Amino acid sequence: MPQIKRIGVLTSGGDCAGLNAVIRAVVHRAIWTYGWEVYGILDGTDGLTFRPLRYRKMSIADFHTPYARLGGTMLGTINKGNPFAFPMPDGTTKDLTEDFGEGCRELGLDALAVIGGDGSMSIVSRLCRGAGITMVGIPKTIDNDTPITEHSVGFSTARDVCVEALDRLDSTASSHHRVMICEVMGRDAGHVALHSAIAGGADVCLIPEIPYTLEGVVRKLHLVREQGRDHGLVVVAEGVKTPDGQNISVAQVDGVRYGGIGQYMSARLNEIDPRFSTRVTVLGHVQRGGVPAAHDRLAASCFGVHAVDVLAQGKTDRMVVWKSGSITDVGLDEVAAIGTAKVDPNGMIVKTARGLGMYVGE
Repeated sequence: MPQIKRIGVLTSGGDCAGLNAVIRAVVHRAIWTYGWEVYGILDGTDGLTFRPLRYRKMSIADFHTPYARLGGTMLGTINKGNPFAFPMPDGTTKDLTEDFGEGCRELGLDALAVIGGDGSMSIVSRLCRGAGITMVGIPKTIDNDTPITEHSVGFSTARDVCVEALDRLDSTASSHHRVMICEVMGRDAGHVALHSAIAGGADVCLIPEIPYTLEGVVRKLHLVREQGRDHGLVVVAEGVKTPDGQNISVAQVDGVRYGGIGQYMSARLNEIDPRFSTRVTVLGHVQRGGVPAAHDRLAASCFGVHAVDVLAQGKTDRMVVWKSGSITDVGLDEVAAIGTAKVDPNGMIVKTARGLGMYVGE
């Protein structure tokens, strides 16, 4: 087993709270325990793929400032582009695997710690295999849809942001006797929406995994009024479709993105019963930023330390996971085989929501 002397750490995919805490854990474990050098790769794989290389040598002193308490990533990140078919000026495409590998060799990296979601982690894993470099993955996503692990860095903070928003929306809903609709992120998984709806006391929660009807939503909101409360809260995940199965999306500069289901629900509910007088709040990227919650800092620290230990053991193509109260690691091929971890319609969280009287679909 080749001896490790120098590793790189990078963030890839969308940002979230807790990434700097992971970087801190990787740097501290690698330097304090193993005496390795650590290089922070800037802007994800771009820092190794394009010239000049973009990186910074990390030290314990980097974290004398409050980086670990800040949101975002001190290294920068990317969440778009295909490195295996990168568009060239002449209209052709190029596989950047060799460029990535040359960057790793030029910097003298023996291994790489990759902080990313299941999608970006798979991409970097493929690049590392092609470059012949050892890698370990650390799961981060506000969607909490990475399989096998019970927690991903960023989820707890995003959930807390949503719950705080619901607390605030409830007071203004009460003042104006109306229904407030809160659209939250999550892509094709409803973890953020459902957890937030339960903790935030919502009356209705719509998620991609469970079909619903407008009649069911209206029936629940009417029941709320009949029971003496003149306002309500509806949480809807961005990936929810219309009752007839149509996607709702918005065009942006870099492509089509989920968004707009909140406005769709508002219009339809007001058509059915104008007394709802709905208003829509789309939290969007507010869920990604800000000071990381304590649980995200804890998970980030545990993941970062274990990831370095995995590299020290000579393993590669592994992802660290939080499972049954312990930190361990699994093969990335196993993660890829399972795919996106969605809400279990028969699971404990859905049963809890229904037990509270919440409408979560049919």
